[in-house]
Amino acid sequence: MKTIKTPVQIEINVKKSQFICSLFPTRNKKESKEIIQKLNQQYSDATHNCTAYIVSDGEGFDDDGEPGGTAGKPMINVLRKNELHNITAVVTRYFGGIKLGAGGLVRAYSKSVMEAIGEAEILEIEEYEVYTITFEYSEIKTADTEVRNNNLEVIDKEYSDKVSYDIVSKDERDIPKIFEKYAEKIKTSFKNKQFLEKI
Repeated sequence: MKTIKTPVQIEINVKKSQFICSLFPTRNKKESKEIIQKLNQQYSDATHNCTAYIVSDGEGFDDDGEPGGTAGKPMINVLRKNELHNITAVVTRYFGGIKLGAGGLVRAYSKSVMEAIGEAEILEIEEYEVYTITFEYSEIKTADTEVRNNNLEVIDKEYSDKVSYDIVSKDERDIPKIFEKYAEKIKTSFKNKQFLEKI
């Protein structure tokens, strides 16, 4: 599967209407909704802000007032056709005074997303099981040694009253088994499954 590396924005004009497509790499619905809300505020004067997203915990689309099936659905269809995941697309339209008709809208929203994908840097992604290990600061050296020796990948670190690492295995190793000998000192728990860049 694939996603995009960094946000991309392109602009096209169709019969005096301006279409601005913004693509963002996003991992979940929460991130998608935050981006959509931000762009709704940024382009609050636009005629429509239509959206489509495919993320680890679901997918969705919205026509934002355009005739049903003429905006969000064509947008998500382009994302699916290109096998893209962990992605959010927002197409902002400023109406230029000439109606495009249902077919014209479908073509314009589809073209906006296709052109943005054409400008994006595409990454291969795979689904990994993410585990969290939690331990005292005194165990950082032990945890780091096991991570390194077992070829694990740390995708997130958090330092609060204790230390937490979110980790994945490059070669499907049994992460709980790796840390079971430290069960008193290092707690292991399954967090979720995520689509991540191929590692």
